[in-house]
Amino acid sequence: MPPVLRLVLDVLKPHDPDIVTLARHVADAESVSGVNATLVETDREVQNIKLTVEGEDLHPAAVEDLAEDLGATVHSIDEVVCGDRLVEEVTTPQDARS
Repeated sequence: MPPVLRLVLDVLKPHDPDIVTLARHVADAESVSGVNATLVETDREVQNIKLTVEGEDLHPAAVEDLAEDLGATVHSIDEVVCGDRLVEEVTTPQDARS
């Protein structure tokens, strides 16, 4: 089975720990080579984070567990890239329709 190279997760987390701690915690995992954590929305009690994780052979359940270790909840996996190389999403004519 081809390896998972990128995961993009929609994560809901409490304000504490902060976004830096969450990103570092996930980045410290064995198969992870990089993490991008972007604040999407914040309210009084929680923050919504877009978490992009890249690595050689990611294990989606393990990445979710790492986020949950810090009190976060994964709402969804919004993107998965598998194979021998990273493939970027491309815009097609269907994307421009409203």
